[in-house]
Amino acid sequence: MSERSALQRRIRAWLVLFLVCLVLSGLTAFPLVTEVRLANSLIGHEWLARVGEGLDTADARYPFLLYGNDWLAFAHLVIAVFFYGVLRDPVRNIWILEAGMIACAGVVPLALICGQIRDIPFGWRLIDISFGVFGIIPLLILRRLVKRLEALPAAA
Repeated sequence: MSERSALQRRIRAWLVLFLVCLVLSGLTAFPLVTEVRLANSLIGHEWLARVGEGLDTADARYPFLLYGNDWLAFAHLVIAVFFYGVLRDPVRNIWILEAGMIACAGVVPLALICGQIRDIPFGWRLIDISFGVFGIIPLLILRRLVKRLEALPAAA
């Protein structure tokens, strides 16, 4: 197998891993009320119980508030569609990886600033930050692989 083929396979593998995680993150955001109820039945945690109470109240009295969460879930799925461009032509569409890296970096100030404003406990903000930190890792690897692919001589 040529170096070009090997790099393309590695790029596809890392990209598929990233896409699966992104899509799962989006899909699991739709049934948030049910998921938090399940988590509360398994884990006894004060903050999680408070979140569950808030979600149950919103679901019962103000279900339109949860519509914003549906849009969050949908946004994850839409973002995943953009990464299809990297599958088609990684070198030409490296900008998509770089935009994803910027978004991952943006998670940190968002969680720190908005989490403070919304009175989210610091430990839970760290969990939110971890999504950006862990999300950027495959994107950094992908960018490095794409740059290596770009540096190879053109295929015959």
